[in-house]
Amino acid sequence: MKKFIPILLSVVAALVFTGCNTDFLDRSSKVTMTDNADYWTKAENLRLFVNGAYNNYFTGYNSGWSGTKAPTCFSRNECSDDISTGSAQYDILLTNPNDNWFRSEGIRLLVRRGGTGWDFSWVRKWNTMIERLEMYKDSYTQEEYNHWMGVARFFRAYEYSTIVMSFGDVPYYDHVLENTDYDEQYKDRDPRSVVMQKCMEDFDFAVANIRTNDGTDYVNRYVAATMASRAMLFEGTWYIYHKNDPAMKTNSNVDALAKTFLEKARDYAQIVMDSGKYSFSTEFNALFGTYKGRPAGNEILLYRSYSNDLAIRHCIASYCNMREGQSGFANLSTLKAWICNDGQPYTNSNLAGADSFEMHDLVATRDPRFEATFYRTATHLNGTGIYTTKFINREGPDIWMDNTNSGRPEYRSNTNLNGYPCIRYAEAVLNWIEAKAELADKFGGTSVTQADLDRSINAIRNRPLANEAIARGAKKTAPLQISNLPNDPARTSALEAKTHAGIVNSPLIWEIRRERRMEFFAENFRTLDIRRWGKLELMQGADNPDILLGCWADLKKVSNPEDPNERPYNIAPADAGLLKVQKADGTIVTYNGSNLDEMVGFLMPKNVRDRGAIGGVKQYLEPICRDVINDYANKSKEGKEYKITQNPGWEE
Repeated sequence: MKKFIPILLSVVAALVFTGCNTDFLDRSSKVTMTDNADYWTKAENLRLFVNGAYNNYFTGYNSGWSGTKAPTCFSRNECSDDISTGSAQYDILLTNPNDNWFRSEGIRLLVRRGGTGWDFSWVRKWNTMIERLEMYKDSYTQEEYNHWMGVARFFRAYEYSTIVMSFGDVPYYDHVLENTDYDEQYKDRDPRSVVMQKCMEDFDFAVANIRTNDGTDYVNRYVAATMASRAMLFEGTWYIYHKNDPAMKTNSNVDALAKTFLEKARDYAQIVMDSGKYSFSTEFNALFGTYKGRPAGNEILLYRSYSNDLAIRHCIASYCNMREGQSGFANLSTLKAWICNDGQPYTNSNLAGADSFEMHDLVATRDPRFEATFYRTATHLNGTGIYTTKFINREGPDIWMDNTNSGRPEYRSNTNLNGYPCIRYAEAVLNWIEAKAELADKFGGTSVTQADLDRSINAIRNRPLANEAIARGAKKTAPLQISNLPNDPARTSALEAKTHAGIVNSPLIWEIRRERRMEFFAENFRTLDIRRWGKLELMQGADNPDILLGCWADLKKVSNPEDPNERPYNIAPADAGLLKVQKADGTIVTYNGSNLDEMVGFLMPKNVRDRGAIGGVKQYLEPICRDVINDYANKSKEGKEYKITQNPGWEE
């Protein structure tokens, strides 16, 4: 039986005692190490040791043909109410797997949920570094020691926070385990509140001691603070919206801890904001689609670059420029969520065309991030007609549509070199404003002011626009006004009432959530967000049929290449019997080869079907897989009983 608990000897040996991974940020060194004073007394070796983790935590577009943890349009990573597929929708975990935490397909399934596996090898890596730093402390200046200890403790805390996001309670280890210490290796899970308080202590040390500048695109204090705010915001809101879940019964002082974690999320993010180093000075598409080199401006805290010289390239842009059909694409639920540029939801807006869901009308009436995220017309290369172009520059899709690709490497195969903004200032400010709003709403904290909104949401909305966006009718969105918040009827809808957490009472919190949905579309945030907010049920097509539909299209119109607002939809004879639209009254029309005039409505992905039942509160956490449970049981046969507690609802 394989051993899946912290020891993982062969895995850890390779992981912990390996230096720089060349597959990140143009770092070309690759070394092996010996676990002795000769290695641990040199600061340059500490840097190499840490560099080996960058791919794990700052994956970006990944590399080569690998799409794990990459943006959604290619890799099918995200499983949320934003993303749909042809045929049946991807299921979240429905049954307890045997060994699902180490096989690649299992990790991909977990990534769709924003989670990670039952794997403590990275925890061991950081505990090793912490212990060796303490052992050889006299070899470093106090500043060096504090910085590298801060880096190690930051990564340990962030690693633990991701495991908690997946499983809730987990065994906590703050030291390297001996391979003969079965009592610790096979101890039961600690309450998540205990683990996350330990993480909070690590984060506190990290943001107080990591250098404010350790070189471009290395972890610094502000990267650590942003990611710490992410972890604390998740935990604080989880305690609010899952307070009464069976899995929370192992935890005490839930309300007090929710408040503490939210205060930490606010304070960590404010460190970034108060630094004065970052602002929203880059137009949105350039953040993701810049080919070779770093985007201009100072919005990005940590960027993953790619290099031909080091043969570090990726394939994501090939699937964002219409070379091949995307496998995960936006749906009508997404479109309805985007705010109009007058600052109102489409149901309340007075803009001409606000209630149109044709793509070129959406470009002209919605927040300008819409134009930077989606192609401006319905496309037949996608089941919903909504093609994500967020992760490639604006010329890529047009080059492909005009058949002028000419073999350019940035638009074909796995030879793309556009980089990825792994940590962005937008996350810090949106974490900050959400934490402040939740503290005010749930715990009597200081009310959110107009100045707070101007510093966060409205600063994001004031990003510069590209000339192409302006030419296509995009306009900056009106500022959010604390004295005149939109009253979106969707907030109190029957759909929202069916979710685990029920309706959102605060219009401000609703608008903050909308802003996150627009800002982070397809960046693998949405699944984590709807899990912590108690909204997984939004993924059920039976209750939320908009996830099974796409944009509105008049297929005869969009099949006319002479219309300057459209691109040919390229309907083929093979589409007969498969291509369908749903009219406003719910009637479904199927293309029969000669009824193009009738094909006007919301596009339907071919053979679209709902996913399996969400299954209730148990699916907000992952199960402890059978092999872990069996491993405990098998070790018990050697003379002492060891047992790990299963998450509620997953017992067999």
